[in-house]
Amino acid sequence: MKTNTIGSLSVSAVGLGCNNFGWHIDQAQTQKVVDAALDAGITLFDTADVYGEGESETMLGKALGDRRDQILIASKAGMGIDEGGGAPAYLREQIEGSLKRLGTDRIDLYYLHQPDPSTPIADTLGLLSELVAAGKVREIACSNFSAAQLAEAEKVDSGSRFVAVQNEYSLLHRAPEKEGVLAACQELDIAFVPYFPLKSGLLTGKYRKGKVPEGSRLNAGKDSKFAGMGDSLLTDENLDIVEKLIAFAEERDHTILELAFSWLLAHPAVASVIAGATKPEQIHGNAKAASWELTDEERRAVDAITGG
Repeated sequence: MKTNTIGSLSVSAVGLGCNNFGWHIDQAQTQKVVDAALDAGITLFDTADVYGEGESETMLGKALGDRRDQILIASKAGMGIDEGGGAPAYLREQIEGSLKRLGTDRIDLYYLHQPDPSTPIADTLGLLSELVAAGKVREIACSNFSAAQLAEAEKVDSGSRFVAVQNEYSLLHRAPEKEGVLAACQELDIAFVPYFPLKSGLLTGKYRKGKVPEGSRLNAGKDSKFAGMGDSLLTDENLDIVEKLIAFAEERDHTILELAFSWLLAHPAVASVIAGATKPEQIHGNAKAASWELTDEERRAVDAITGG
């Protein structure tokens, strides 16, 4: 597994998103997924205090057991409340809860999960810097930040700085390019960590034009928490692009899954691609997917297909 750098941390190019733990899989299945990730050389495990309503952190900690020191844990706080998610008092309370649930004495990469307009960023960074000084956090990061918000945070002299930003980015979601976040990352030396790299499964190859699996996430029934998700994703335009991407990859003896991961990692700012999994075989596919090194010509051809 290739590794890249986030601040002082050396991370695997493919990370495991732990958002399924506690929501979609139980402890036994979580154990299988975590074991498969470790076997595949994945070292970055990405969770949050809101995933599984806290159960994700608990289940990850149990699944790791005495192997905690072999990996890096990323967690997040500040999502799920209307305001005050970046307030020092709130974050001070949240870090203690996360540490307890994870069964660890430190979090390697700690994210502010979303911007908090009600709290000055200097106050948030001041508290996060205190956590670093106390040894409870090794590096700090942010999620869902704009280029302007990254630039504002960079001006704060608090002792520690955001070394990464985690935003949505994929072949079918190019906002970080268009809105200048990727450019800001390169200018400010901030690592970019994409989430939803497979666009909710649309880039796995299982969704084809005229062949949408029954009961799948994007074709869920009206009583499912995913009801209606497919309406905005399974459009003729998206499915046409997917078919072209599948053909492009297969012509080169690769899969669309491999294209989705490798295309992201071809960008110099991208340090690790975070993808969730509910089964060990998905882990194996994700880990293998990062091995294709796209040429400049191939990247231009992909951009022509996606309109990027």
